Amino acid sequence: MSTTAATPLLQVKNLVKHFPIRSGLLQRVRDHVQAVDGVSFDLEAGETLGVVGESGCGKSTTGRCILRLIEPSSGEVWFEGRNVTTLDKDSLRAVAREMQIIFQDPYASLNPRMTVGAIIGEGLVIHQMAANAKEVEDRVAKLLQTVGLSPDYMRRYPHEFSGGQRQRIGIARALAVNPKLVICDEAVSALDVSIQAQVINLLEDLQQEFNLTYLFIAHDLSVVEHISRRVAVMYLGRIVEIAPSRELYTTPKHPYTEALLSAVPIPDPTVKRKRIVLQGDVPSPIHPPSGCHFHPRCARAQAQCKTEAPALRELAPGHTAACHFPN
Repeated sequence: MSTTAATPLLQVKNLVKHFPIRSGLLQRVRDHVQAVDGVSFDLEAGETLGVVGESGCGKSTTGRCILRLIEPSSGEVWFEGRNVTTLDKDSLRAVAREMQIIFQDPYASLNPRMTVGAIIGEGLVIHQMAANAKEVEDRVAKLLQTVGLSPDYMRRYPHEFSGGQRQRIGIARALAVNPKLVICDEAVSALDVSIQAQVINLLEDLQQEFNLTYLFIAHDLSVVEHISRRVAVMYLGRIVEIAPSRELYTTPKHPYTEALLSAVPIPDPTVKRKRIVLQGDVPSPIHPPSGCHFHPRCARAQAQCKTEAPALRELAPGHTAACHFPN
């Protein structure tokens, strides 16, 4: 089954990941952290889907389950018509070459004992994409130039670079094996604001040059607005709203999305926005609230919200929200 215009590049269906909590001498499972709780979405080839939400909402876990860096508890991940969740190790390695990740921490994600050339070229060696060492070196040199770094850097070590430079090295590593899908897991959140803009612009240029598809995970809504065609909002393991970027930012349907957007600074001092302050803290993912997970903090919550979990439903073309009483 091949990817056609009617088949998205990536399909995530009811993805669930519960982490066991063990205790006692025998390390028996006492409970579970419900990190991802039934996430579903599609991603078309060449587009960027932003995933936003507070820390701990399950964004990064979702990304890592898609790549099977973390094994999902249940659900399906389809990539180019193949169910990634059922592949054996050898088959998964072939698919993994086409799905890469850029990690959040540019300091922890690069092996300090390896040169930059070895880090970037490692994927070429593993997937046997170069005939010899000279071909690997030439490819690494070209990748460094592509991300705005000197080819001379390939013989240096990660500690010799700034955070922004390290993240460019991480981007080059992801691009080395010619992927189709790149998961950007908080790829700019650890960088200074001025460096963030440079890296975002680089990612956009690379997307055009190599026809890349991005799943862009972040907590900064202003960054996501700039790079994403569509945006998915997560809360406590569930997607509560998905919409085209402009529409989500101008006409949010879910009260949680509305609250998040009210906290985004506006550069124009003449524009006034009512700040929505949510009551209480984010509930524990070990024992999330019944019904709609957001109901304890929602000003519009009614009895139905406490007992019945709302399904994602289309409220406008391409705009879905999981709310019984949307805006």
